[in-house]
Amino acid sequence: MIKRLICAVLLLTWMTGAAVARPDYWAREWPNTDFTKTLIKWSDILDGGPPKDGIPAIDEPVFRPVGEITGIADTEPVIGLIVGGEARAYPLQILMWHEIVNDTIGGVPVSVTFCPLCNAAIVFDRRVAGRVLDFGTTGKLRMSDLVMYDRQTESWWQQFLGQAIVGEMTGTTLKIMPSRLESFARFRARTDATAKVLVPNAPGIRRYGANPYIAYDSSDRPFLYRGELPDGVPPLMRVVSLGDRGAWTFAYMRKHRRVELDDGTVITWESGQNSALDSDEIATGRDVGNVLVQRRENGAWTDVAHGVDFAFAYHAFYPQGAIHHP
Repeated sequence: MIKRLICAVLLLTWMTGAAVARPDYWAREWPNTDFTKTLIKWSDILDGGPPKDGIPAIDEPVFRPVGEITGIADTEPVIGLIVGGEARAYPLQILMWHEIVNDTIGGVPVSVTFCPLCNAAIVFDRRVAGRVLDFGTTGKLRMSDLVMYDRQTESWWQQFLGQAIVGEMTGTTLKIMPSRLESFARFRARTDATAKVLVPNAPGIRRYGANPYIAYDSSDRPFLYRGELPDGVPPLMRVVSLGDRGAWTFAYMRKHRRVELDDGTVITWESGQNSALDSDEIATGRDVGNVLVQRRENGAWTDVAHGVDFAFAYHAFYPQGAIHHP
């Protein structure tokens, strides 16, 4: 029943959003956005349901030492980030409800982002041309992916690419920071007692730990998506992606366990991470596994920026990219 209700709401949103996809309508809510500058077709933008900041970004994140954390299962997914010797984990059970965390780690201003509909967990350096931006949610989607906005210019940004697509900053691209979508146990094992974990600012306001998109990643087709689907690959299959260099499905990685690329990049897969988009509680989601992407530099293994996305989303933004699938 819950799944059918979600589908109905999203279908209605898709239909109504498509009917009002035009700058003259949006300008009433976005008077500070320069709609004369864009890289996209207006018809690609759909209203996702919530209004501007209806999904509230976290601007004053609260952390606790990793050893004090309860309420997160060992196999639950977190975005693990280490910058300048500082280590922090951002659980998807929190990002599911906020999608963006504006933070500073190791002296670097970052935005930690998660789009549930694309399973895209991406960390950006939010410094651009000498200024520090902070980001919120527009309530809009493009190719089923989160459209963010910066509060300084109110330009709109495509989360999947880190690129400004509407407004003053159009054409600007944010730097993607290497991070890992990993189980909480793996994050804890590779860090020490100084590592911190994001906790809710107000724990009782939302159902942290619950998944509002029950069985989404086993659906036949993504929500709020009107583009082409990849040939021969289930659209909601997870892939580990390296931009236009290609993507490897988790089915491929589960079979081969290790892929070595010509430039020395090594992709590995191991079991032990829940899907955040399967059962009603993230902690009981099926095991989809962990991927690690690294390259050896100056005698040491270094993390490589990569995506862990759904196949349809990768294909939408990299239509010429090869998807390796058994």
